[in-house]
Amino acid sequence: MKIGLDSTLRKRKISIEGIKLTLLALPFVIFVFVFCYLPLFGWSFAFFDYKPGLSLSQAEYVGLKYFKYIFSYNKDMIRVLKNTLAMSFMSLATSVLPVIFAILLNELRNLRFKKFIQSFVTLPHFISWVIAYSLCFAIFSTNGMYNNLMQVLNITDKPNTVLSNSNYVWTFMTTLDIWKGLGWGTIIYLAAIAGIDAELYEAAIIDGAGRFRCIWHITVPNLMETYIVLLLLSVGNLLSIGLDKYLNFKNPLNASKIEALDLYIYRIGLMTHDYSFATAIGIAKSLVSIVLLFTVNKLARKVRGESII
Repeated sequence: MKIGLDSTLRKRKISIEGIKLTLLALPFVIFVFVFCYLPLFGWSFAFFDYKPGLSLSQAEYVGLKYFKYIFSYNKDMIRVLKNTLAMSFMSLATSVLPVIFAILLNELRNLRFKKFIQSFVTLPHFISWVIAYSLCFAIFSTNGMYNNLMQVLNITDKPNTVLSNSNYVWTFMTTLDIWKGLGWGTIIYLAAIAGIDAELYEAAIIDGAGRFRCIWHITVPNLMETYIVLLLLSVGNLLSIGLDKYLNFKNPLNASKIEALDLYIYRIGLMTHDYSFATAIGIAKSLVSIVLLFTVNKLARKVRGESII
């Protein structure tokens, strides 16, 4: 009887703990539902000839008309996709930098200096793109610090218009992404390094391995799984590279090269008030991203033996 009573009490305790955990998670589930799933109702605008001021029931149903427009505006779409994919692939190519920086940071023996460097490099992540543009304007504008310094040193007579030169815009925006994201991305890899068994390093040192061999044969292989997972997840977001940074740095001289897909949707929807067409492009982008995500998930299952989602 005592064993049966203990079992009943244990089950009741487990059920109470489950209810508590469910209640703790409930606000986050509601938050995700309200901000991620509820707005999907707006996808219905893509199938109607919506005009501001009218209800959706008063708008004319046009079916896939605006999805066909995506192929009609092929010159604009090709240009925008070229910009988006170019900057996405440049970001993927530089995604290894947080791994390298995390390894170098982990090798520092002075803890105070290590914490200072990590804080200093992570700080830009918390700077808004509006402030980032203000800093870049103060430095790289025609009368900015960079051009004034170049003229004082007699290196150049003509000011270098970095912010308005369309030839530099992809490289410049990728550099800014590195500046803002390097420290934040390093945190994940530092956590992965902290999870590596210290006995592996001790055994390697006993066998005569130096610091470089410990990094190459222990640290790097243990970080590769984390890096590959994050890289594959980034592939699923090839078409979603953000809006605010390009919106802040866009000007009439670099607009043709800086206009990414998200910025194009913003311009079509909110500036030209073609909400239906902008929604159709957004739906198409989301569907492509979902296909890419499931494709890389299947690839990960074949390569790693397990999926990433």
